[in-house]
Amino acid sequence: MTTTNAEGFTTLTATAEGRIGRLTLDQGDKLNPLSWQCLDEIARAARWFDDQREVTVVVVTGTGRAFSAGADLNSFNTRDEITTREVGEYGRKMADALEAMEALAIARIQGWCVGGGLVLAAACDLRLAAESARFSIPEVDLGIPLAWGGIPRLVREIGPALAKELVLTCRPFDAGEALASGFLNRVVADDELDGAVEVLAQQIAGKAPLTIRATKRHVNAVTDQMVGTMRSWSDADGLANAFNDAECGEARRAYLAERSRS
Repeated sequence: MTTTNAEGFTTLTATAEGRIGRLTLDQGDKLNPLSWQCLDEIARAARWFDDQREVTVVVVTGTGRAFSAGADLNSFNTRDEITTREVGEYGRKMADALEAMEALAIARIQGWCVGGGLVLAAACDLRLAAESARFSIPEVDLGIPLAWGGIPRLVREIGPALAKELVLTCRPFDAGEALASGFLNRVVADDELDGAVEVLAQQIAGKAPLTIRATKRHVNAVTDQMVGTMRSWSDADGLANAFNDAECGEARRAYLAERSRS
């Protein structure tokens, strides 16, 4: 079976082999941060998979010790190439592109899945995690709102009350709680994660492509009427305002200082 590799990506790899594609964040030494360049590449990779007409399932994961450590705040602060608001738009477009991708996306989660990384996982259709996986949404402690369509996607997956609690408290939670909340489809032993993801991908990929795509579009259409992600059009404005707000800036500096000491 021939493997096709996408070209032009620096933060990730995208490959297609038969009916299964793989989108892998490839900066494991940095815990796969989501810079604006990476967000743009994820969106472009999703569109690339749409051009691989044989692909019906895409496994989304990260190399190394983490699925993703979340947003790369250094790329948010740039003023040379792109504004903070535009960075926020890249995040929204990333999640929308992955959700709109014709192939079914399966998130394979190991290690930490933080903030924007959790939004990336939420934009996938199915989610499997290792027992040792850990989750957190630290944005409020960082003095910024959860953006990129994260709020409606969390409400959709786990309900409004728990979404508010996790976003506002910023407390970490484990794979067991993520499973109980409905965010995960399955939790498996760490050494069984790859096998479980492969079995699920092969199981779905073995079905008629038309029915896979129709089911994904049907479910997405129903949930969009319940909790529309289109409401997130202004998320980028919230991010830009937070980066210009003095109290938010103070909270961010205090959080980062505390993290540097720990």
